[in-house]
Formats: sequence, C-alpha cells, structure tokens
Amino acid sequence: MSKLVYRVAATLAALLLVTAACLSVGCTSQKGEGFAIYLTREDIPPDQMASLGRFEIAEQPVISVADVITYNAQTHELKLTPGAYERICQLEVPVRGRSFAVCVDRDPVYWGAFWTPVSSISFDGVTIWKPFSPGEPYVVTLELGYPAPSFYQGKDPRNDASVLDSLDRAGKLVARLSITDVENLPGGMKGYELYSWSQDGQWHFTLITGTNRNKTLEEILSDEDIVSEAGWVQVHVEGVDAIQAALGKLRPGEEVFWLARPRTEATPTAGVTFALPPASMVDSIKSFCSERGLKLTVMPTS
Repeated sequence: MSKLVYRVAATLAALLLVTAACLSVGCTSQKGEGFAIYLTREDIPPDQMASLGRFEIAEQPVISVADVITYNAQTHELKLTPGAYERICQLEVPVRGRSFAVCVDRDPVYWGAFWTPVSSISFDGVTIWKPFSPGEPYVVTLELGYPAPSFYQGKDPRNDASVLDSLDRAGKLVARLSITDVENLPGGMKGYELYSWSQDGQWHFTLITGTNRNKTLEEILSDEDIVSEAGWVQVHVEGVDAIQAALGKLRPGEEVFWLARPRTEATPTAGVTFALPPASMVDSIKSFCSERGLKLTVMPTS
C-alpha cells in the first residue's frame, strides 16, 4: 500500500511540475508563436489607427512565421511560400488601405496597412503593397509610406529588436543578400544602368536599377551593395570578371545602358575618373552580353 501511495504522490508531483513549467514558459497556443502579421479584428481603417490607444487583432495571422522563407533586414523584404504569396494577392485591399499589425507572440509591435498600387491616396505609415499577380518572385516588402518614402514621417519601426530577434530565432533572418545569393536579379521597367571608372589602377563597375531620375555620385560610388529580389539593385564590383558575373544574373532580354559618365553636375571624388575601359574590356563585356541575350547599349561619351 505504501508503495502505491508513493507512486500516486510521485505522479501527482510530476504533473504539478509539468504544469508549473508550462505556466512559467507560457504553454498557450499563442506563446512561442513568434513573428506574424495580423489584420485587425474589426478591420479598422488605417486613417483611424493612429488615434487608437489599443486595438484587437484577428484570430489567425494573414502571414505566419511558417509562411516566411526569409526576411531581409536590409531591404525589409519577406520572401514567402507560394501559398502565402497567393493569399496576399487575393486579399481584398480598398484604395484607402487595410490595416495590419506586425506582432511577436500575438503582441503588436507596430502597425501598418496593406495598400493597392492603383490607389491615388497617400499614406504616412508602413505599407505592404498588394502584388499584381501570383507569379515569382514570391516577395512582399514592408515599405515606408505610399506612394513613396517621402510621404513617411517619424521613426522607422521595421528594425525593432524584438521582431528581428524572433525572426532570427526562427532561422528566417538574413542581414543582407549578396549578388552570389540570388539566382536571378529582378527585371527592371527601365532596364539597368552600368557605370565604369578608373581608380587606383583598377576598373570599377556599378550595376544599378534604371530609373527616370539621374543617379547621384553617392549611389554610383557606394561600397554598400543592395540586392533586392523584387526591386532595387545596386552592385559595385572590381574587374571585368566580376561585372560579367553580375550581368550574368540578369534574365535574357534585359536592357543595360552603359553610361561613360553619370548624368550629374557633381564633381567626382578625387582619384575617380569616369570613362569606358580599354576597347578590349568593352568588347569582352559586349560579347558576354550578346551571348547571354542581354541588350547592351553603350551610350555616347559626349
């Protein structure tokens, strides 16, 4: 009898220890959930969110940590599973946006709004633009402001330590992507621009996303590479082999405009001479682009 009583007591003690352990670490369905993005429970319009002291989130996340393949801390891009990306594509987003909350363990850290790129209404907040189609790349970006970052005011909340730590613990966080980390660079509506210059006896090249505006010297000469899987690309390399490797990441049919000098009146840094490299280097790059099916245009030097 004493042995039976001892066993029952031991079993009860073990159950109490397990229960206590669960309570200490938060054994609920929410604790340990980590990073997730939720819609608001009452579907609160974005223009009312700032005036609220608190708000409730929906029962289920619209993007869970399981939906995330990687989060790029440099570009704030979320690479999603195909199913999650299609879910965002099908999400109903009015022209005035649809509020969301970035959460850790269901606790809101900061809020923003899904926005449709066809909207003519500006927004001073964090946005995720609804994709036009469910095709690759399966990437959405936490942007500042709409339709441009200039519409955003205040502190950038996207580098919140609790959010990044949660993504890091889940094995989803990457500090930045390099040109070697991606199979293909995104297509550019305006193609790509290529700049070359001589410095300290070396030929330097910058491959950068084409735009209607003129690039600044700071962008062209920057050593900080930015490789987005869905948007901006800015890559600085040295030597013909390196620039050919970068160009090799472009898809066939992409246009590349090689400018002998930037379209800016700013004076280059001392020791920097913008120009085309020797003819043999130019011919090598031309041949490489032709073999890859790239449309390279060498712009006039004057």
